[in-house]
This record gives sequence, structure tokens and C-alpha cells, in this order.
Amino acid sequence: MSEACACETRSVMILPCSGASNVGQIANQAALELRAEGYGRMYCIVGIGAHIQPMVQSARDVDRIVAIDGCEVCCARKLLEHLEIRPHQHVVVTQLGIEKSYDITWPSEQVVRVKEAVRGPGVASAAGSPSAGKKAACCT
Repeated sequence: MSEACACETRSVMILPCSGASNVGQIANQAALELRAEGYGRMYCIVGIGAHIQPMVQSARDVDRIVAIDGCEVCCARKLLEHLEIRPHQHVVVTQLGIEKSYDITWPSEQVVRVKEAVRGPGVASAAGSPSAGKKAACCT
């Protein structure tokens, strides 16, 4: 997982795993909430993996890519690397102490933990309030 600061105003592409386990769905839910909070824009990792050229080109051109994988298999990161695209930040949900299961329910605190890992320590954003372009603790 990268420790890079992502608080400057620039284009952020969020690419979550959406696997069939709880951690894949937690990754996806965290990406949805980060998008809703204005952190970045969510894109279709499958479209990029299918070599749909406009989507691949968007991934090559974006300022910053955040890949959120559910587990250590790291499908999102590996898909990008297959196309010689390196994510600027990579978060793995199971490395945050969240155990993988096939029960597709989870406490909301687990999604919060993933969002905090993406944003960085001490950077909070209330749901629905945009955080893009605002200076965070790491930038002051």
C-alpha cells in the first residue's frame, strides 16, 4: 500500500476489485463512497482489462490511479500491470485486518477503514461532502 498524498487537485481514477467475496464488495463500496464524496472518479476495471481502447487510454492519461483490491490475489493491480499501467496507490482490503469470507454482509466500519487507507491517516470526509481539491492534513 502506498503512503502517497492524494490531496492535491488533480484527476484521480478509482479502480476497485468487485470480487464475489465480502472484501471485493467492500472495495467496491469504498470506491462508490469515495466517488460520492468527491475524492475521484470510479472507472470500469473490466473495460480496461477488455482492452477497450478509450478506457485503456484514460487509464494511461489520468494523473493518479488508486487500485483497491479485496484480497492478496490483487486482480485489479495485476490487470493494470498486464497493460503496463502502474497504480499510484494500491490498497488491499485484507491487509487492513478484514477477513475474507463469502458472506456478502459487512459492518460499515470496514468500508470506512478502506476509505481511510486510500485518503491517508487523519484525512476525514463526511459522506456527501466533496473532499477533492481540499488540503488534507498531509498537505498542510
